[in-house]
Amino acid sequence: MMFGAWGEPDHDTCIRIIHRALDAGINFIDTADVYSRGESEEIVGKALAGGRRENVVLATKFHGTMGDDPNEAGNSRRWIMREVEASLKRLKTDWIDLYQVHRWDPWTDHDETLGALSDLVAQGKVRYIGSSTYPAPQIVKAQWVARDRGHQRFVCEQPPYSILVRGIEADVLPTCLEFGMGSIVWSPLAGGWLSGRWRKGADDLTSRRAAMIPQRYDLSIPANQEKLEAADALARLADESGISLVHMALAFVLRHPAVTAAIIGPRTMDQLESQLGAEDVELDSALLDRIDEIVAPGATINPTDAGWSNPALAATARRR
Repeated sequence: MMFGAWGEPDHDTCIRIIHRALDAGINFIDTADVYSRGESEEIVGKALAGGRRENVVLATKFHGTMGDDPNEAGNSRRWIMREVEASLKRLKTDWIDLYQVHRWDPWTDHDETLGALSDLVAQGKVRYIGSSTYPAPQIVKAQWVARDRGHQRFVCEQPPYSILVRGIEADVLPTCLEFGMGSIVWSPLAGGWLSGRWRKGADDLTSRRAAMIPQRYDLSIPANQEKLEAADALARLADESGISLVHMALAFVLRHPAVTAAIIGPRTMDQLESQLGAEDVELDSALLDRIDEIVAPGATINPTDAGWSNPALAATARRR
């Protein structure tokens, strides 16, 4: 998400970061059409040119708004069939290994979405399909629809998960285990809150993402003040344990038995280097208990960080 106008605008720098990640053993790249309105996909396509594509599991997503036309978004068959061609072109590839629905769309039936995605698998343009940031009931419903209608099923879910955002421990992760789905978790550093920069008394408590999503960073919001308290306590715990907060945060999410992989989103080479090696860090039970004391299992400090809101509660007319 950090490659292109939303983060690092220099394509050559982004490509060097991708190549360094591949050389370090990372073999899965996740992007989305909506990231910088297709620019991220274009950068990934350039980075995988010259023979690197074959050795990478390449994932992208659709759903977000890609234009001014109201039909240039969503989970409809019409949009899926159009947007997959655009993503293939930007990625400079003939197939997408994992094509994911970026968000659940309450206005489009699962049958329509899964039917279109199944057709793409049959055509060879997509290998597998998945969901992202789906609430647990909709994960279950999509599995049932796939079974009952003979469609391809979602093989994985991509939810937000970090020490500060643990809500999925209560329902999404157990659901994925029950249905044999992989879990590719995003924002394991909680949007930078667990990078080590967010400490009490620090001079510069800002983020490049704050302008895009101020509700997650504005310290005048009580939930974000609580996040700062927790981030500071976790940083002190990491210091006591002799590991970096970044490594502790990544190792924590990888430790969960339902988690397949953690998506890192470096904007700079230094950020990438700080995260490499986390897969070798082992957190013992005593340290995990200390983490639970700071942020309770299943707790999400700021509900905005959950990545979705229940449409049934979004408008007064729906509940009164």
